[in-house]
Amino acid sequence: MSNDQINATINANNAAVAAGDMDAILATFEENAVLVGQPGSIAKGTQALREAFHGFVAINPQINVTAHDIIQADDIALHSSTWKMTGQTPDGSPVEQSGFSVVVLRKQADGRWLMVIDNPFGDHLVKQG
Repeated sequence: MSNDQINATINANNAAVAAGDMDAILATFEENAVLVGQPGSIAKGTQALREAFHGFVAINPQINVTAHDIIQADDIALHSSTWKMTGQTPDGSPVEQSGFSVVVLRKQADGRWLMVIDNPFGDHLVKQG
């Protein structure tokens, strides 16, 4: 059951990003969550997440999780996944990326799972060779 709820949080985030719905995006994160916007670039807290996602949703990203795994320890979960993303820059140029995401989630008192750390570039060290 928890795996379904954890996946629901990830799926809700991806759907909100695709829709450009900032409130729905932020609703999948804890208040002081951390996002790796790019390797070495960290946004922490609701306002910083809002700013980081503002630029990202401008490319109309469509994210597809291709495979995933969940490891849970009580109220903490690690969601690892491979993903592919397509989008389009404001000038119409296509954008395509893929990678390995690592997300840490925490179960809230009300039973929801929210993201605490979101690193969609979990494979950047491997890619550096």
